[in-house]
Amino acid sequence: MTIYDLKPAFQNLLRPLAASLVRRGVTANQITTAAFALSLAQAALTAATHGAAWALALMPLTLFVRMALNAIDGIMAREFGQKSRLGAYLNELFDLLSDAALYLAMAFVPGVSLWSVTLFTLAAAASEYAGVLGWALTGKRRYEGPFGKSDRAFFLGVVALLAAAGWPGGETLSLLFYAGALLGGVTAINRVKGGLR
Repeated sequence: MTIYDLKPAFQNLLRPLAASLVRRGVTANQITTAAFALSLAQAALTAATHGAAWALALMPLTLFVRMALNAIDGIMAREFGQKSRLGAYLNELFDLLSDAALYLAMAFVPGVSLWSVTLFTLAAAASEYAGVLGWALTGKRRYEGPFGKSDRAFFLGVVALLAAAGWPGGETLSLLFYAGALLGGVTAINRVKGGLR
């Protein structure tokens, strides 16, 4: 069980908003791009302020809005005839780049180890790449856990709030990122196994 399993219920809540956006002429690719821009803005803010408490406190809100936008663009693509090859590229590439920007920005938080954040970022990228390879090789994208995109977003939101509160210190936050990297590695392995099955 991962947070990703809650996605259908989340999508049901957002479906009326997606329909309204379509009626207004908004496209799925525009929503995907907006989510990417939001992520980059949050990452830049976190880095530029060196992890100021107020900037870190915005992280959970940014992650939630991004998750909502990602769900909306999926609904628009699948249910309103906006699926495209460009959209598939934008979805995968922008997700990967958004994650990397948000994660690496946490290295600017005082006391947080660059190595811990870098390993976390690489493990996340490996797990997502394993998922995409499943799609390329078997026609089905892999979403095995235990640490998918939604789980990492929840994790990062909690870590950002802890950092904003000033507790625990940078060393403990680094340990959390190392643990997250380990979970990311397990997730990548599980997705490879799933694709091989």
